[in-house]
Amino acid sequence: MSDQGRAILFVLVAVVCGTLNDVGIKLLSGDYPLHQTVFFRSVVALSVCLVFLWREGGLVLLRTDRPGLHMLRAGLVMLSNMLFFAGLAVMPLAAATALFFVAPLFITLMAIPVLGEPVGRYRLTAIGVGLAGVAVMMAPGVDWGEIGRVSLFLPLAAAACYSGMQVLTRKLGARSAASAMAVYIQACFLLVSLAVFAVAGDGRFAQGATHPSVIFLLRAWVWPAPEDLPVFGMIGVMSAMIGYFMGLAYRLGRASVVASYEYAALPLAIFWGWTVFGEVPRPAVWLGIALIAGAGLYVFARERAQGRALASARPVRRD
Repeated sequence: MSDQGRAILFVLVAVVCGTLNDVGIKLLSGDYPLHQTVFFRSVVALSVCLVFLWREGGLVLLRTDRPGLHMLRAGLVMLSNMLFFAGLAVMPLAAATALFFVAPLFITLMAIPVLGEPVGRYRLTAIGVGLAGVAVMMAPGVDWGEIGRVSLFLPLAAAACYSGMQVLTRKLGARSAASAMAVYIQACFLLVSLAVFAVAGDGRFAQGATHPSVIFLLRAWVWPAPEDLPVFGMIGVMSAMIGYFMGLAYRLGRASVVASYEYAALPLAIFWGWTVFGEVPRPAVWLGIALIAGAGLYVFARERAQGRALASARPVRRD
């Protein structure tokens, strides 16, 4: 298999792992706080990532002359994850995933003032179409029931944080082994989840809260039930696989080609939402998904046709 073929295979593996990770988080969100879920997930994921690190060359790969950049990257990814999962706890899986996929469009917009990269009128039009898809999903006539439209801003904020991280990475030119990057991020998740537990682990900040996302973020830590331990283990392994295989994919293949295959997450999210949670996307969500996905794929196609590697051709992942 060629490098490009292997890259596509690796990104598809990462996409499947990513959607399974989302399913696991959503399954656990009704009983456990997010910081506890992240802690157990990170313990498992960090163990797996250290095995990958050992196979690629050992602890020497963790050395870097830009520790601050790695900390900032990990912090933005962590914030992006927490915002997304807070939205996922109350939103249909397909809708949350679709809204997060505006990240490539945000990255393209940020690349104009931050990186000075030219973006032509066709791609600007595509961005407008993608944002129109967001507007369709958030239109006043769309009834989102108890969750309200405010919850829809959570995956959008997650996409904005993720986009800022990717543009910053491109501007500063950070490079590391795939396993080292995964270790940095999982270590950050582990430390932050412990810090949140130390401050809010008793659940006192969740008292009086009524919004499910706030309760998910701040409810008290409870010991996992035996039947939930396999789910905790699964999301840990999936988290490690996402970062590692996505890193391999972007090392072997052209970014604009590889990134387009990440949109396989959208039909997978619809499938898992239907089979696991009984969620059937409403018409506005179907239209929003079509506009967002179509705009993102068009942007990738334009970049590939012009032989450019713009900032929008970056991985769209939730480690």
